[in-house]
Amino acid sequence: MITKKLLKEEIDKVPDEHLGVLYRIVKALEEPDRASDAEVRKQETSWKAWINETYGSTADAPIERGDQGSYEVREPFE
Repeated sequence: MITKKLLKEEIDKVPDEHLGVLYRIVKALEEPDRASDAEVRKQETSWKAWINETYGSTADAPIERGDQGSYEVREPFE
């Protein structure tokens, strides 16, 4: 079983040039901050507004798929 003591002993062995990376790893393992409900609603509203603004923006020049073309026939692998 891994204990905090064992983990701290291993951290002490990490070379100084790698401490920044180790710190970022430890911080990434912390539980992320939860966004407030108001902030989530604001992001959703912003996203929906963007969709409404851009929806149909290529109606005058629709994207079309061109011909596939033909490929040369090569000898099979052996």
